[in-house]
Amino acid sequence: MSLSFFRDRAFLREMFQIALPIAFQQLINASLNMIDVIMVGQLGETSIAALGLSNQVFFVMILLLFGATSGMAIFTAQLWGKHEVDPIRKVLGMSILVTSGIAFVFTLAATLIPQAVLGFYTTDVKVIGIGSQYLRIVGFSYIPVAIATSYIAVLRSIQFVRITVVATIAAILVKTVLGYMLIFGIAGLPALGVRGAAIGTATGWILELALLIILVYTQRTPLASNPLIFFSFDISFLGRVLRTTLPAIANEFFWSVGITTYNAIYAHIGTDAIAAINVNATMEELGFVVFMGLGNACAVMVGNRIGAGKKDQAYETVRRVVIISLLAAWAVGFIVFLLRNTVVHLYDLSPSGEHNVRILMLVMASVFWIRMFNFSVFIGALRAGGDTRFALIMEICSIWLIGVPAAYISAFVLGLPVYLVYLMVALEEVVKAFVSAWRFHSRKWIHDLVNI
Repeated sequence: MSLSFFRDRAFLREMFQIALPIAFQQLINASLNMIDVIMVGQLGETSIAALGLSNQVFFVMILLLFGATSGMAIFTAQLWGKHEVDPIRKVLGMSILVTSGIAFVFTLAATLIPQAVLGFYTTDVKVIGIGSQYLRIVGFSYIPVAIATSYIAVLRSIQFVRITVVATIAAILVKTVLGYMLIFGIAGLPALGVRGAAIGTATGWILELALLIILVYTQRTPLASNPLIFFSFDISFLGRVLRTTLPAIANEFFWSVGITTYNAIYAHIGTDAIAAINVNATMEELGFVVFMGLGNACAVMVGNRIGAGKKDQAYETVRRVVIISLLAAWAVGFIVFLLRNTVVHLYDLSPSGEHNVRILMLVMASVFWIRMFNFSVFIGALRAGGDTRFALIMEICSIWLIGVPAAYISAFVLGLPVYLVYLMVALEEVVKAFVSAWRFHSRKWIHDLVNI
C-alpha cells in the first residue's frame, strides 16, 4: 500500500478543495440533527422514536433523490471535464423533473396517509400519533428539497461547492433555531413539541432552495441561464442519461427499503430499542461527515478525469482516496469508542436504553472502517465511473440475501437484543467489501459516457 501520494500537493489540494466544504456542510448538518434529537429527547423515548421513524420516510425519499441526482451527476462531472456547459444545464432540467416526481409521491404519502406509513414500522399508538403530526407538516417541504438536491448535485460535480455549503448551513441553522423555539415555546411562541420541530424543518428546507437559486444567479455560475434551457433536451439525450440513472435510482430504492426494513425490525423489538438505534444513528451520521466529503470529492475528480480521457488517473484517484478513508475510519472508530458514556448522558433514556446505546456504539466503532471502504469504492468508483448496473446487483444481493435475513432471524427467531441484531446486519458489509475490492481492481467500472 504505497503512501507516496501524500507528497502530491496538487492532488491533495484538489481533493481538499472539494472535500472540506462538503465535510463541513455535513458536520453542521449532523451536529444540528443531533441537537434536534437531543431537544426532542427531552420529551421522552416515545418522542425520540416518533421523530426517528417519521424521518425514515424522509430517509427513503432522500436516498431515491440521491440515486437520481448522483446518477445524473456522473454525466455533469464528465461533461465538465470535457468543458461542455450547455448539456450540463439540460441534465439539471432532467434531474429537476425526475426528483420532483419522486418527491410528489412522498408528499402525498406523508400528508394524506401518515398513520398507514408509520404503521409499517410500529404498532405503538402513541408513536404513530406523534409521528403523524410531524409528517403532515414536514411533507410539504419535500418537493423544494428535491429541487434543491438537483442543484446541489450538479453544482458539486462542476466544483461550485461553496454555494451549496452556504445555502445548506443557513437553512440548517434556521431549522434548528426555529425548531427549538417552537418545541419549547421560547420568546412568546407556542410550545408545540414535535410539531414545532416539523415547522422548523419545513421552513429550513424551503429556505435552502430559495438561497440556492439566488446564489446561482448572483454568483454567475454556469447554471445561471434562462430556466427554459434546462428543459430543452431531446429524447435521445434523455434516454442516454436515464440508462445510467435508472439503475442508480433502483439501487437506492432497494437499499433504502432494506434499511427501512432493518429499522422496522428494530422497532418491533421495542420502543427502547428503536430509540437507542436513533441515538446511535445520530452519532453514526456525525462520524460519517469526513467520508461524505472524501467520497463526493473522489466522485467529482473521477468523473472529471474520465470525461477528459484520463482513465489511469481515475483509477489512481480512487486508490488514494480509499487509503485516506481507511486511515480516517480507524481514527473515527476509536473516537466513537471513547465517547460512548458521554453520549448516553445527553439523552433521557431508560436503563435498558442506555445499555443498548453503549453496546451499539461499540459495534459501530468496530465495523466503521469496513463500511467506509465500501462507501468510498461505491461512490468514488462504481457510481462515479458509470458502473451503476453492477452496483445495483451488488446492493440488492448484499442487503436482501444477507442483511435482511440476518436481521429477521436474529430478532424474531433467535430473540437477540438489538445490538446483536445490529452486529448481524453488518455481515452484509463484510461480504460487500470483498466484491467491491474485486470490481475496483478489475477496472471494469470505468465507463466513458460522454466521449461516444
